[in-house]
Amino acid sequence: MQIKGTLMLLGASFFWGTTFVAQMTGMEELQPFSYAAARYLLGFLSLLIVLLATQRQRAEERRRENYRRGFSVGLLIGIVLFVASSLQQVAMQFTTAGKAAFITCLYIVFVPLGAKLLGAMIRRENWIGATVALIGLYLLAVNEGFSVQSGDVILFIGAFFWTAQILLIDRFAAKVDLLELSAAQIFMTMLLSFAAMFIFETPKLSAMFDSWFPILYGGVMSAGVAFTLQNYGQRYAEPAAAAILMSFEAIFGALAGWFFLNEVMTTRELIGYLLMLFGMIATQWTLIKRSLT
Repeated sequence: MQIKGTLMLLGASFFWGTTFVAQMTGMEELQPFSYAAARYLLGFLSLLIVLLATQRQRAEERRRENYRRGFSVGLLIGIVLFVASSLQQVAMQFTTAGKAAFITCLYIVFVPLGAKLLGAMIRRENWIGATVALIGLYLLAVNEGFSVQSGDVILFIGAFFWTAQILLIDRFAAKVDLLELSAAQIFMTMLLSFAAMFIFETPKLSAMFDSWFPILYGGVMSAGVAFTLQNYGQRYAEPAAAAILMSFEAIFGALAGWFFLNEVMTTRELIGYLLMLFGMIATQWTLIKRSLT
């Protein structure tokens, strides 16, 4: 994997991880779909500017590299992204930023399992890592009274949709115009978020203005920049390796939650975090060793 692909995926994980804080603070004034609609609107507008500015350059690249247009693929992936993002946004009303980041990152376990269903090889450490991560998830999400918070269940379901989004990006990253793909998936997510906002919520324009900074950060840096970095980064990495790098969003999310929101961990939760982290690393141990030698 080329160094620029590594840096792109790490950059995406940083913006996603820190955006968990923006999502939490944004919902102090806004309901989930209202925040998402405003966030993805700004993300799409930022991408549209870049899309128009690079139109000629990308047309030449498509001819030279034989890439297809990315709009139709992006619209399809945008439907999956909307479901994943919406489940995450709704769940964050009932959990912490750090916990949301770690449970979301279960995609690092699910990606190799999903790749196996698509014909890829699955190794013993994939099963070991998955088992350890699920034990950690149990300690993190199930309290001592054996009750589960609804937000954690929603995040767990959402992790499957993040897995699907990663696998779809891997399927098309080397074949299409990636900026078009990014713009189209963010546009579709924005469109569906606005529809859900008007159906399920009562949007307030004043609340959106009051929450301008978390919307701006979540829209431009996460929706616009990070998903584009993901698309380009996955052009240089197999899906399991990309999932390792992107899962650093769990670390960034937990640190950001602690630093900005004063979130604290119980001993049980801390053990759960560590087991999930160990399981995530164990799942991809062969790839990690290969990259270090």
